[in-house]
Formats: sequence, C-alpha cells, structure tokens
Amino acid sequence: MHHAGIYKIVRPSIWTFVCLFWAFGFSQDLPVPKVKVLSEEFIFEEAPFAQCHASTLIGMGNGSVMAAWFGGTHERHPDVAIYTSSNTSGNWSYPKLIADGVVNDTLRYPCWNPVLFKNNRDEIVLFYKVGPSPSTWWGVYSIMDVNKKDWSRPYRLPEGILGPIKNKPIQVGDELVLSPSSVESEEGAIWKSHVEISADGGATWTKSHIPSEEGVKTIQPTLLQLPNGNIKALLRSNQDVIMESVSSDSGLTWSMASTTSVPNPNSGIDAVSLKKGGYLMVYNPGVSGEDWSNGREKLHLAYSGDGNEWTDVLKLEDHDEGEYSYPAIIQDDQGIIHISYTYDRSKIKYIKLQVDQQ
Repeated sequence: MHHAGIYKIVRPSIWTFVCLFWAFGFSQDLPVPKVKVLSEEFIFEEAPFAQCHASTLIGMGNGSVMAAWFGGTHERHPDVAIYTSSNTSGNWSYPKLIADGVVNDTLRYPCWNPVLFKNNRDEIVLFYKVGPSPSTWWGVYSIMDVNKKDWSRPYRLPEGILGPIKNKPIQVGDELVLSPSSVESEEGAIWKSHVEISADGGATWTKSHIPSEEGVKTIQPTLLQLPNGNIKALLRSNQDVIMESVSSDSGLTWSMASTTSVPNPNSGIDAVSLKKGGYLMVYNPGVSGEDWSNGREKLHLAYSGDGNEWTDVLKLEDHDEGEYSYPAIIQDDQGIIHISYTYDRSKIKYIKLQVDQQ
C-alpha cells in the first residue's frame, strides 16, 4: 500500500479506465461438498483482557495463519486494543498487543473491528477503527514489515473513508481493491452499506453506496466474486434475513438491496469465494420465535454453488444461550478453510476445515 497521496480521494470518473471484465468459468451447478473438521480449539486460554470480539484471519503461506481481534475490559472501554496471534506450527502464539487508541497521557480511545488483508504486492495490511463509538470512529491502518515480525506506525485513512468495517476486502485484477464498509448512528437511525474502492492498490479511495429501500437497514457487507464476473455483497440487515446486492461494473454501482432466504437475527456474517468455485458463508440462523435482537446461540456454515441458494453443511455452535458471533472465514493457499469467531465474548474460537469439492 502506497503512502503518497493517501489523503486524496479519487473522483468516480476514474472508472472509465478501470472497469474490468473477467469470469472464472466455473459451473454454477456445483454439488454440495463434504466438510471435514481438522481441528477445533481456542486461540488462547489465558489473555491480558477480560473480553474480546471481532476476530479476523489471514493466511501467511505454507498453511500458517494469523488472527487479530479487539480485547479489553469491555466493548467501548478506552483500554480496548488490537491483539494478534499466529499459528505457524500447530500452536497459537500468546496474544500480542499491536495497536491501541492512546493519544496522550490523559486521552485514550477504544479500538474496534480489525481486518487483515493481503494485497497483490504481498503486503499484509491491518485495518481497524479508533474512536468513542461506531458513529464517531475513524479508519486507521498499519502495514506488516517484510520480515513479518512487526507493524508500521498507524496511518489514518482519508476523511470519510473508514476502511473495511468487519469483513475482508477482495482484490480484483492487479490494482483494484474493494473494501466492504458501512456507517451507522448511535441510536441505530442510520444503517447504510457502501464499498470503498481503490484503483491504485490502496493509495487513494472512492466510495460506492449500496442502496436500500426506506426503512431497510444494512451494514457490514461481505463480498463474493461471481462466476460471470459480477460482485455480490451479502449484508447484515434489520429484516430478519441476510440481504444482497450485485455490482456488474467492478463495484462502481450496486443494485437495490434485496432479501435472501437465509434467516439472520441482525448479526455479523462472513463468506469466502472458493478457489474451485462455490462459496462458504458463516452466519447465525437465529432461533424461531425468540427475541431476534439476540439470536447468537447458534452458528452455522452454509455452502452455495452459485452464490444464490445456500445449504447448511455444518453446525459450528448449537446452544440454548450464549453468544457465538462475528465470524471470519478464509481459504489458504493450500485450499484449507479457516474460521474464527467470538466465543461468549471471553475467547476466540478457531476451526480448521477441509472441503472435499468434486
């Protein structure tokens, strides 16, 4: 990611030059794969914080993986900071504090929702938010050094650019980065999704809004690359289901958000486009008849061959109470699936899967 010109926001007219047309050629009628759990564990048993949330994952090559999350006294507390752990030989390293919201000796802000991303330059970027609340936070990022041992100082994103709010960006072609983002207000009056787009690998950004009908609120998109070259955004919503929107011009414009058939009690989701075609999504299905403002006692993994119809393939959590939420899912360079999520706000659960695609 470049630093020169980081505070410049690109005008939308740049899209006359950067719209891409490509297709994977995968069949959309793919059979539901068999899923095998290879390992299941907590990333840490002991940690220097009382609560944690909002994990993110990235493959580091050769099957190794890095996780990050925020931890502190509780969400919104000024001591909430960003921690990481790496698994390079089958064991997770002890949580390491890598970013905080300290301004000076008397002022400190909480950190929020880290997102790890590797761009086409093989740079590993950590995006996160800093600020008193989601309605007032701002976007920050750091870059891992070439030895993958330490992080750069934090760089603030341009005014109006927040970075990925919960889920990982995707890379389209050599330079185009689509970062799923959203804004919300303190009282929940405003919930709007958008995609932040960089045509120069992250040096400059522009915004593309995802429209929704009046009264329909969406946040925290996750992005899929469809077989025909379109991009689909799956959206957390206030409609008791996951919603979706499609872009046919590499993120420049988006269709009106519409409902899917997948139930969801207004909780975080994540999905990934598989290398051999098809998609996996982790989501809370909720419990019928209960208060859907909670509904995070169960967590499922679903598969889709075409990005439209979803079939549950694994129950990750199935409880009568508790919070198992805010999942992250990636596929590494060896095809292995890695999933992490909040486990009752006290730990981060990690599951490693093998997907048998015909």
